[in-house]
Amino acid sequence: LRAAARILGLCSQTDDDYKTTFNLKKIMPTIVDIAVSNSDFSTLVTAVSAANLVAALQSPGPFTVFAPTDAAFAKLPAGTITTLVQNIPQLSRILTYHVVSGKYTKEDLKNTKFLTSLEGSHIDLNIDLSIDGDTFEANNATVIAADIEADNGIIHVIDTVMLMRPHWVASIMQSGLGSDRSMLPTEQH
Repeated sequence: LRAAARILGLCSQTDDDYKTTFNLKKIMPTIVDIAVSNSDFSTLVTAVSAANLVAALQSPGPFTVFAPTDAAFAKLPAGTITTLVQNIPQLSRILTYHVVSGKYTKEDLKNTKFLTSLEGSHIDLNIDLSIDGDTFEANNATVIAADIEADNGIIHVIDTVMLMRPHWVASIMQSGLGSDRSMLPTEQH
């Protein structure tokens, strides 16, 4: 029919035009797909599944995920993971603390002091891209692999599970100790 339509001048597109028009973009894996396919994230995948966050992390996003490895989870005190799986609200809170709305590469973050997690707390950043240093830290964790591209965001692999600081710690750190120096350690000579 297309050939007949071209002869009659009713259709100006060739087969090559259709192939170009309908050429589908290469589909990238989602953040969840990448985590599931990497054996270093088995604990994270189990936790995300237990917290019912799989669908959220497969959504379009975009998201930036600071993804702890199995070795990072192994640093937690014995029994912590079991306790968290039994306390889904707390597990969800910790997991969403590792996720930020938006897609941020290491380069994008180089002048950023903090990000706000989906949980609502700040994630402090320390990034040094100078010639002498190549530091990328998020709170108490070091980024050991940065900028893993996903269809719905980006993953930065971290060596430690980030834990939220109690809200009162931030206000103390920002205000300092004021004039009360009694809480400072004394020097021993």
